[in-house]
Amino acid sequence: MTNTLLIIEDEALLAAELARFFRKADWEVSIVNSLQEAESFLREQDLDPLVVLSDMNLPDGNALDLLEKLKPEIESSEWVFLTGYGSVADSVRAVRLGAYDFIEKPCSVDRLNLLVEGAARSARAQRRVQLQTAVQNSQYSIDNLLGDSQAMVSLRTMLRQVAKVPFSSLIISGETGSGKGMVARTLHYSGVRSQAPLVEINCAALPRELLEAELFGYEAGSFTGAKKRHRGLFEQAHTGTLFLDEIGEMDLDLQSKLLKAVEDLRIRRLGGEAEISVDVQIIAASNLDLQEKVAAGLFRQDLYHRLNVINIRVPALRERKRDLEQLVPQFIADCNRKSAKSVSQISEQAWQLIKAYNWPGNIRELRNVLERCVLLASDKNLPVEWLQLQNVQGTTTAPSTTQEGVFIPLDGSLSLHEMEKFIIQEALNRCDANVTAAARMLGTTRETLRYRVQKYHLKARF
Repeated sequence: MTNTLLIIEDEALLAAELARFFRKADWEVSIVNSLQEAESFLREQDLDPLVVLSDMNLPDGNALDLLEKLKPEIESSEWVFLTGYGSVADSVRAVRLGAYDFIEKPCSVDRLNLLVEGAARSARAQRRVQLQTAVQNSQYSIDNLLGDSQAMVSLRTMLRQVAKVPFSSLIISGETGSGKGMVARTLHYSGVRSQAPLVEINCAALPRELLEAELFGYEAGSFTGAKKRHRGLFEQAHTGTLFLDEIGEMDLDLQSKLLKAVEDLRIRRLGGEAEISVDVQIIAASNLDLQEKVAAGLFRQDLYHRLNVINIRVPALRERKRDLEQLVPQFIADCNRKSAKSVSQISEQAWQLIKAYNWPGNIRELRNVLERCVLLASDKNLPVEWLQLQNVQGTTTAPSTTQEGVFIPLDGSLSLHEMEKFIIQEALNRCDANVTAAARMLGTTRETLRYRVQKYHLKARF
């Protein structure tokens, strides 16, 4: 990164002395003697100096006016001011505008050099953060959601519209592996809160007590093992986005506490007395039908309606198979970079197998299958034998039953929901469609089984 320094000084001898000193220290120095010339120089020559060293009072005005005017355009530059006489008003205004520091004339060159070097380190740090943010934002650009199917075109159109508005909450629905997490990150990094934190949690991965502690935080001594205060995810996501994945798995009693937090934007740590204000937007995701869970009494209706300000559905891969022509080469290229391979040829046989398969695991399954093929490839050809896609020609290994139990094929021909539906139907068949008896056979409650019977539209006696 070039050390570029712009000196704004109307005293020609002082400007020349400063330029000579900093050029010896390997700075690339430019000199202007008025605010008008500085503004023209910065805008027309597209100069982005690391540090601006400016006299505070120049013949055509106060340099703080120029800083206020140009700060949004060169926000990664640090400003150091020289002044013949300091005033409290100017110092307060300089701090408010984000100036690095100011120093009264006359001053030693060594002291000034320390200030400029410190300002340069600060500017470099800001630029590194901006570069990392730009790379991250480009990684989660809306245009990176590949596919020219109608479903994906509609999804991208909706995301562009949603990203422009300061929404309070929304729900992303879709099957497991369809890319709900990618859509959530894309919304955050494409939206108005892209510079703020994105905090994620999988609600199905933690037990109820631990999930509550993670969401809301806790005070020291609030429970056994709580040795010090812990800021919850709501606090960590302040000014940014909180992504609640698999929210349909959250316990009902915890849902009521979440509803209050979302409604009031105020939380209370476990064991705490004071309420804490937070500013977050909520993105919730679920692979379950939340409306069905509401109807079955397993998800709070008021929480559902509060979160469901906007509903975004991510299509399953089988609904947009034409997108495979873009997805497959891209995933192979990604795997090539990670594994230092050079797979580039996909045979007609491989394409037929890929397109004939229904991909019950969606994008996640596709990526994993292609990663396996690339890792085990011996040349530039995608190895067909490592696709290992079962039942791609329309033949299905059907589940079967015996008197002792049931047989479920684990070859990808059945999704998890299909397996569950088959098991419940078989239990109902053996119990003459009696839900209570079937629930006893399956080791679950009558209410839980009743919800699933309604979910899969099975015939039963309640």
